[in-house]
Amino acid sequence: MRLHSMRITAFGPFADTCDVDFDALSDSGLFLLSGPTGAGKSSILDAVCFALYGDVPGDRGTAGRLRCDQAPEGVAAQVRLECTLSGRRFRIERSPKWERAKKRGTGVTTQQASVVISERVADAWQPLSTRLDETGHLVTQLVGLNLTQFTQVAMLPQGRFQAFLRARSEERHALLRQVFRTGRFDRIEQWLRERRLDLHRTSASHARDVAQLVSRISETAGRHLPTDWAVADLSFEASDDAVTTWVHGLLVAAEQEVEATASAHDHAQEAVVESAAALSTGQALSERQAAHSAAAAILADHDDDELAQLRSRSRRADRAEPLTELEATAVEDAALLAHLRREAAAVTEVWLRVAGGDRAVPSHADIPRLLADAGRAVEVADASRPDAERLFEVSRLCEEVSERLTGARAEVIRLTTDLQAAPARLRAAEADLALADAAQHRLTASLTALAAARQRAEAALALIEVTSILERARHDREAARDLVARLKETWLETREARLDGMAAEIAGALAVGASCPVCGSHEHPAPAVAAAGIPDAADERAARKDVDDAEAVLLVLDDQLRESESRHTRLLTVCEGQSAQDADLGLVELERTHDADTSTAQRCAELRATVSRIREADEEVRSAHDAATKRCVDLESRLELHGAERARLRARIDQVLAGTGCASLAELVRLRIREHDAAADLCGARERVAMAERDLAKAERALADAALGAGFESVDDARSARLDPDERDALVSEISRVDEAVRAARSVIDDPRQQAAAALPRPDLEALVAEHADAEIRARVAHTRHDEAMRRHTRLRALSDQATAELERWAPIRDELELTARLSHFVEGKSPDNLLQMRLSAYVLAHRLTQVVAAANERLAGMSDQRYSLEHTGKRGAGETRGGLSLLVRDDWSGEARDPATLSGGETFVVSLALALGLADVITSEAGGADLDTLFVDEGFGSLDADTLDDVMDTLDGLRDGGRIVGVVSHVAEMQTRIPSQLRVTKGRAGSQASVYVG
Repeated sequence: MRLHSMRITAFGPFADTCDVDFDALSDSGLFLLSGPTGAGKSSILDAVCFALYGDVPGDRGTAGRLRCDQAPEGVAAQVRLECTLSGRRFRIERSPKWERAKKRGTGVTTQQASVVISERVADAWQPLSTRLDETGHLVTQLVGLNLTQFTQVAMLPQGRFQAFLRARSEERHALLRQVFRTGRFDRIEQWLRERRLDLHRTSASHARDVAQLVSRISETAGRHLPTDWAVADLSFEASDDAVTTWVHGLLVAAEQEVEATASAHDHAQEAVVESAAALSTGQALSERQAAHSAAAAILADHDDDELAQLRSRSRRADRAEPLTELEATAVEDAALLAHLRREAAAVTEVWLRVAGGDRAVPSHADIPRLLADAGRAVEVADASRPDAERLFEVSRLCEEVSERLTGARAEVIRLTTDLQAAPARLRAAEADLALADAAQHRLTASLTALAAARQRAEAALALIEVTSILERARHDREAARDLVARLKETWLETREARLDGMAAEIAGALAVGASCPVCGSHEHPAPAVAAAGIPDAADERAARKDVDDAEAVLLVLDDQLRESESRHTRLLTVCEGQSAQDADLGLVELERTHDADTSTAQRCAELRATVSRIREADEEVRSAHDAATKRCVDLESRLELHGAERARLRARIDQVLAGTGCASLAELVRLRIREHDAAADLCGARERVAMAERDLAKAERALADAALGAGFESVDDARSARLDPDERDALVSEISRVDEAVRAARSVIDDPRQQAAAALPRPDLEALVAEHADAEIRARVAHTRHDEAMRRHTRLRALSDQATAELERWAPIRDELELTARLSHFVEGKSPDNLLQMRLSAYVLAHRLTQVVAAANERLAGMSDQRYSLEHTGKRGAGETRGGLSLLVRDDWSGEARDPATLSGGETFVVSLALALGLADVITSEAGGADLDTLFVDEGFGSLDADTLDDVMDTLDGLRDGGRIVGVVSHVAEMQTRIPSQLRVTKGRAGSQASVYVG
């Protein structure tokens, strides 16, 4: 990563636009960001972070106020950065979220954050994205670091400088994994772990399948599993072929059972065949004897006279059969005549009802005359239809005009009422408009008062929390101060006790023949002996370490207390001594008043439009009232004309209806039509009855002639001889049955074999049947046993094949699972073969951290006057869940290694700077690592003494040889003389300014 230029507008303390040319500053390799406290030195770094990641490090990012308060109204905060990332030239333009005044009306609206990232392609800027999330992912991928890691490696901001030095192993693991791109080792661990789980699930699935097959084989064979087997896990039995041997034994036993049941089944079948032959012989003899007895009984029951009578009755029925159709015709003609007579009577009743109840039934000769009279009456009534239709139309027009006249009169009344109410509505609208104008003039003062009240309410509410925090901070500071005093007292007591026992400590280090460091003698006749409980050097160092730790905590608590007191004083000033409840009540009252004025003022335009509409509506109502009055006069004239025409038509139609008893002409026409239709129906009915009487007489004469011709005395005699089809079929069947039975009986009686069978004794069929049934039962039992044995054998054979195939599929899975599990446990640090008990990814990162420590120590030795060096240890630190990436600081003056938290402020700065430079060296030289050509260091130099500052500056000067650019943020005067290339930041009431000076 290399920065080229940056433009800042309305960002942080910079109210106007400031341009920073990093290319000019980078020519010397080292440049200084200088300026007074609060001028905005750190804001330059914030602008770089904001352009890259859309956020700023530290507490300034959580505050959410990135726009300059002194910036002109309506000017948006913006940062434009040109830089090279991964060898590609980019321009990033970002604006944070901020509140601006509304373009219409009063109040403010939120302007959302925006970004545009473009790439330099062929001397032209090509936009890549305008989405915040896409730009964030792209920059993180190109830089190789997220914001937190960037501030730990490439940009060391004020207050966060020592984050990587004092980070926990887990935090270093996350940072180093991304900057060194070692995620592939995590993916290897993940793949092995997932592969082991997949194989375990697959092996468990095979184990369940084998267990199910073994259980089914045990159930099919009717044998229990061996007592030392666990069905839930047959891995061991499957490995040593115990399952295969057990299944094979069951299969052999099933084959032996099939052979035994087959032999028993054959013997049972032979017994069934013998008993069936004896039963068949007995049944045949019994059937011949029964047939001979039945034939003799049939010959005794039937004679020749019975058969002759049946045949005579059949011939008589044959002669009567042709008369059936003639009789049916006569019956149909009689039924039709009766129906037509009933129909003629009904038609006559209808004609009498239509023509009038006092009319006599007409004769057959009078019916044509009645039909002609009815036709003429229909023509007379139909001629008056045009008058009736015109009367209907005129009546409809009268009703329509009358209805419209009623509406017009109601409209005149309504418009008259509106004309009378219009002046009152106009006066009310003008009064509302005056109130809205007054409320609009009060809005400006209301907004100012509301903003001040809201600020007081927020400050009063925050004051409650800050007061609690301040009290807790004072209590914690006092407790820490007491702890420091007690620990110092303990340390002094330990040191004094050690000094008192120093003679014994020196004596403990004496060796035989060696010189005494005090007197120089080679003889030690009476060396001092340490008393019980006398502390040694380690006890003194531990006590001193406790004091240093407590003092460090006390310094932090003092800073927190000062910050809380400052915030408490500031909030007291803002809230003006009001309580949170009073401030909230005042704010609610002002908000209510402001909302009421706002709501009223927003109606000004609406009320002005309402006044204009009322005036215009008044004129429209007057015009409508005149038009409605004229319309009433026209409608009254039309109604009078239509009424006269309706009276004339009504008189003419009443004349036609006179004496008819009908209320309307349509009713009269319908009556005449009904009379004509009834006369026509009566004429037709009389004609149909006469024709039916002639047909019936003809059919009866033909039936009587046919009965005499067939040899019957009368029609009734022929009717009695006739048989229906069922009776005739029964008679023919009976004749055939009797004839066939007699012939069959004579053939049986005359058969010599039947005569011989009748002479033999009757067989015992019940005994033969019982013997055959017993033989069949025994055969079925034997067959069932044989089939069951065959099915068991077949089922066991199929299950055995399935089990063998499943065991063959399971074997390579078990072998691969064992190998994968050993390898997975090894790379996860859980295997006894892994002597370091360290994960693969942690091992790789530990190696990288060792390189970082080595690179850092090259610079730390020079900056600390050969006193301090960093050590990498694989042990876990206090409270850490993962080891392998812990750091210790070795003090070569004391020969002890200690936690970095025990260093003083200046020592921490030097060690952290050396570690950051070493990390940047290793990352830059690492193939595939992040490209970090630019490094920023914010503050910390003021905590160094003159000699240490010289050593640090010499180290920073040496960075130029490697092509790296280092920006140092400091207000130390000596730094300004030693670093000629500077970015100077000045502050003023109108905002800060930044200027580039290249020496």
